[in-house]
Amino acid sequence: MDEPNQEVQEDGSAPPSKKSRKKPAVEKWGSKVIDSGFSMIPSLLLRAQHRLKLSPTQLAVLVQIIDHWWEASRKPYPSKKELAKRLGIGERQVQRYIAELEAAGLLKREDRFAQNHNGRLSNIYNLDGLVERLKEIEPDFRDARNKARLSRVDAETPKLRRRAKAVTPAAEAS
Repeated sequence: MDEPNQEVQEDGSAPPSKKSRKKPAVEKWGSKVIDSGFSMIPSLLLRAQHRLKLSPTQLAVLVQIIDHWWEASRKPYPSKKELAKRLGIGERQVQRYIAELEAAGLLKREDRFAQNHNGRLSNIYNLDGLVERLKEIEPDFRDARNKARLSRVDAETPKLRRRAKAVTPAAEAS
């Protein structure tokens, strides 16, 4: 019976087992940094900052809110105090930036209350507007990426050039 084909590395050795393979984030940042947590932020958000008309601080506020969004079904709810502390700005400034993001349709504040007593808690931030906006503009970025790739392929591909036909004395005489 034939043995199943095993993957072989360039040096002829067997690849490390899946358990011993490091995740790419750990390879880049180191395990101690990654153990402190990480966020999934679409590159499109960073690339589209200007298109979305986001100031650097508005983007920073969004990134801080996204850092609290772990599951699609559970919207983030960091406090303004926490956001202000992380960003090194005042709570009132955070409130203004959030209001601007809400006016731009990128997020929506929703009230959150404690169940066992009638105390108000930090807002829930619904980022559906941001998600939808990124989905809307993604085709433009994809098209630009594809055009750039095709242009690069064209530049890398040798072109067939027509050679001038050699003129022979017999051809000249006819």
